[in-house]
Amino acid sequence: MTLPSNPITPRAVAVEVLCLWATTHNSIDLLFRTAIEHLADIDRGLVKNLVYGVLRQKEYLDHIIRTYSKHPLRKMKPRTLMTLRIGVYQLLFLSRVPESAAVNATVNTLKAAGQPAWLIGFANGILRTVARSRATLPTAEQMAQTDPPVLNHPAWLIERWQTQFGTEKARTICRCNNTEPLLSLRVNTRRTSRSALKDLMAKTGIDAQKGFFSPLSLTIEFFPGSITSLPGYDLGHFQVQDEAAQLATLLVGPLRSRCRILDGCAGLGGKTSHLAEILPPDGTLVAIEPDARRYRLLRENLHRLGHNEPVLPVRTDLRSYAATRPQPFDVILIDAPCSGTGVIRRQPDIRWNRLPEDLAQYQQTQVHLLEIATSLLKPGGALVYVTCSLEPEENQEVIRLFQERCPHFAVEDATTLLPDAARKLVDAAGFFRPNPGDGLDGFFAARLIDRRNL
Repeated sequence: MTLPSNPITPRAVAVEVLCLWATTHNSIDLLFRTAIEHLADIDRGLVKNLVYGVLRQKEYLDHIIRTYSKHPLRKMKPRTLMTLRIGVYQLLFLSRVPESAAVNATVNTLKAAGQPAWLIGFANGILRTVARSRATLPTAEQMAQTDPPVLNHPAWLIERWQTQFGTEKARTICRCNNTEPLLSLRVNTRRTSRSALKDLMAKTGIDAQKGFFSPLSLTIEFFPGSITSLPGYDLGHFQVQDEAAQLATLLVGPLRSRCRILDGCAGLGGKTSHLAEILPPDGTLVAIEPDARRYRLLRENLHRLGHNEPVLPVRTDLRSYAATRPQPFDVILIDAPCSGTGVIRRQPDIRWNRLPEDLAQYQQTQVHLLEIATSLLKPGGALVYVTCSLEPEENQEVIRLFQERCPHFAVEDATTLLPDAARKLVDAAGFFRPNPGDGLDGFFAARLIDRRNL
């Protein structure tokens, strides 16, 4: 990433991150992490607020800009449009930022980037007009009630959710996606307890509350610093993980002595480390991850949490691993690559990066992964399929297609495997299906039992 010449201000970094996202549509999380490496915690917090806030409110911000700009937004260069979005976002959403800073410091990013005087004046004029008009402008909440509503999601996604959930529930999901979620932690019970970690947080002035659904969860409403600065992080006392992801892992069920578990799509190790915590002392856990960066972070997370011993990370893909003909597994977890439409509130760029035709491609991969997993499973074993998607093509349809090809697999009701508070998140078919309207990330999880030899 090319950043402005020193001094690098948080607003300048935010503009560059958003411009790079607009031209590459790479993951905003990755772009953000790369950009803030050398910034202080307080500056990182502002950059994140600006970048993620603009993506959450993009459609509303564009409505405001369009009101005062004679120049069409579609003809603006990315830097101009992103600068205006950042300026308007500060004026309308960040009450602690002084008006002078929201306007002047934002316009100064154009000066630092060597933009022409007329463009600087154009941006300055729009931001000052918005600042003067703030009291009379419709709020984002009011615009969400207009016809058609401004929900800050692409029309195709809203239409899908209205069909699946109904109009009101779809709008609730959109509103939840447009707000910053709570920071959710999963307590590492191998090293501490939920009450002990809560007390540790309190001693440093951090108000951590017990989660709503998961018995291992603590939530923090506001923490402006980096995750690594939270008390207990270096000691491996917790893993950042939404309650929905914590609950989905529980579908592996009670694990028997000497069981063999496979995490077929380990990623950064959120669910892998949870499996390691509930693994019997004589059990075996193999974690598969082909990507070099994610594999490195997987190993680092396992080391920090103290799970080096029971876990065998393997840098390869599931098909290649299956070709080595390992000893069969009792339980296999497939946390499949997906569209991610259930985690839009945490990764707001997903809504703007996805297209309807992406779903068929994801589905093909997901069914393929399940089919490979069957070759690694013991007869009578359990196969747990998980996505962070709300889309039926990646969830119920994947299970239907898989069962057509492998009819000896039956869905087991997830209700009995979850805490009482979470059982209402299971649908009539036995699938675990929370959505952002429940206060959780959107997830889908199914437990399938191989009925051969039973």
